[in-house]
Amino acid sequence: MNQDKKVFRHESLQDARSIRGVLKALLKGLEKGKVSFRDEDGEILMEPRGLLRRRLKASQDENRQSINLRVSWQVEDEVVKKKGSLKVSSD
Repeated sequence: MNQDKKVFRHESLQDARSIRGVLKALLKGLEKGKVSFRDEDGEILMEPRGLLRRRLKASQDENRQSINLRVSWQVEDEVVKKKGSLKVSSD
């Protein structure tokens, strides 16, 4: 199944408390299996299931520090879902 690529991006300047709220909402969405992102420019709905890959990177320069968290997963193809289980016999 080939789907068009959708990208959502949002950047803003916020204090630590506001970012904590965003992270809490993200955690809740991961627990429920549904995460949606929306702003005035667009929206995207994602359904994380199964095994998730987590990548964390922290870096610091002279006057700048950053934390990058990336979570990714494979979306099951409908064809794969509909296949029956494998049956092996020696008869």
